Parts: sequence; C-alpha cells; structure tokens
Amino acid sequence: MEIKQIGIVGAGQMGNGIAHVMALAGYDVLLNDISQDALNAAMALIDKNLERQVARGKITAEAQAKAIARIKTTQVLTELGPMDLIIEAATERESIKEQIFDALIPHLAAHTILTSNTSSISITRLASRTDRPEKFMGFHFMNPVPVMQLVELIRGIATDEPTYAACKQVVDNLGKTAASAEDFPAFIVNRILMPMINEAVYTLYEGVGNVQSIDSSMKLGANHPMGPLELADFIGLDTCLAIMNVLHDGLADTKYRPCPLLTKYVEAGWLGRKTQRGFYDYRGDVPVPTR
Repeated sequence: MEIKQIGIVGAGQMGNGIAHVMALAGYDVLLNDISQDALNAAMALIDKNLERQVARGKITAEAQAKAIARIKTTQVLTELGPMDLIIEAATERESIKEQIFDALIPHLAAHTILTSNTSSISITRLASRTDRPEKFMGFHFMNPVPVMQLVELIRGIATDEPTYAACKQVVDNLGKTAASAEDFPAFIVNRILMPMINEAVYTLYEGVGNVQSIDSSMKLGANHPMGPLELADFIGLDTCLAIMNVLHDGLADTKYRPCPLLTKYVEAGWLGRKTQRGFYDYRGDVPVPTR
C-alpha cells in the first residue's frame, strides 16, 4: 500500500521530530496531543528547526513553508482514525500506550497501519491488544529525529510482510536507513547502549571515577561524541531506568540490573536536561557535574 497520510500521537521531543521529517518528505501529517500548549510548542519548535536547516543551506525556504503547511494538529485522538499510518510517540509507559490504542481501534480505517516509537516495550504484546496485530510494528526513531539517520523497524510475531514493506518504504523516502530488529527487549540500539550507560553509572557509584573523568575517558579514549553520563542526561534518566528495567525483567539476567544510583537520581526528580539537573546541573551558563 502507498502511505500518504500519517498520524502522530504525542507532540513531545520525539513526536515533533517525527512530524518534522515526515512533512519535509512530503507526507500529510496530523499531530495529536492532549495539550494544546504542547501542540503550539511543537509547531513553534518544528518551524525553528526548519529555519535552522534553511540557514545551513540544507533545505530551501519554500520547502520549509510547504512542510509547515502539511502539518495539522488536533487534541482529538480519534481524528487520526482515517490515516494510512499512525505512529504512537507518547510517554514510555505501556499502560498509556495501551489506552491510546484502545481508544483508536474503533475509529481506524481497515487499511491503517499502527506503529509505536517505543524504545523497549514488546511490540508483540502491544499488538496483541489490537484488532490488527498483522498491521502493527515498531517504528523506532533516534533522538534528535531530524539529525539521526537510523530508524529501527521491529516486527512483532504477527507482523506481515506488506506492513513491513510499507514502513520500510517510508523510511527510504525520509532518506534515512532502516535497521530490522527482532522483538526482544530493547531491540538493537538500546540493548547495547543502555547497559553501557548503566555501567558508567556503576563506575560513578563505585567511585572509580567522577562524572567528568568518566565522560572525558569515553570521549577521548573511545572517540565517543558524548560521554555516557552526558548522553544519559540528554536521553532522560527516567527513560534510561525504564529501559534497564525492561531488559532486567525481560531477560532475567543480573548483568542488566539498574544501578542503585540511577534509581536514586530518578527518585530525586533529577532526570537530566529536561529537569535542569541530572549527572550535570544545567541551571547555570555551563553544565556542572553533580558528583
């Protein structure tokens, strides 16, 4: 099937980035959120990010205007029903995702493909609650969406080939690269990345090094563009903890046990950049390590 209209649930960091790249690629986008303020903020940010691309010569001003015109917003979830493809990009909590799919199902067109941008939750389990497990899959973008080139496509046990092919065509049209992943906890990227971040937190917890020395070591010693603790702050410590819990619960291996210090930071509400404090304090002009 040819996908022309795309519905996106959630106008946060991931949702607005997905809307940005879809509209720029020529798709008609309907962006949903429960908050009108969130929708307004998303549209302003998309326009700002498109403007930045114009300034850098990546796109034309005409392309920016056309992309913005292709994005419509709504607070009414069920208005996404007729879309060809729906990408759920809400909070990384399974109960919330289930509520969204439960509300959507009675209003979906027969051909609509349902997908989730989840970074770790079982696609098979999410699909099993819907009326179309064969038309359900994982569509996992990396953050920030306009910059990162990879999209993980995750097939649930029931996902059929036409659904996979249609989603793969969308990724190709975006000019991004698709990586096919099987439906096991955290898929590919986070299965490898999150234990590394968790190990960096253990290294801090055990006093092997402080925040600065750990991040400097990985940037200068392993040529990583960001240190693991800096990256954890960028992702969100609550998201890192949630993914580690999915790995620990799903694979039952102690090597995935979340570091107690990571749990403590989350309990304190120090979630990284989005709360102004995490492994670094971002309230001043320059980020300052908190340990």
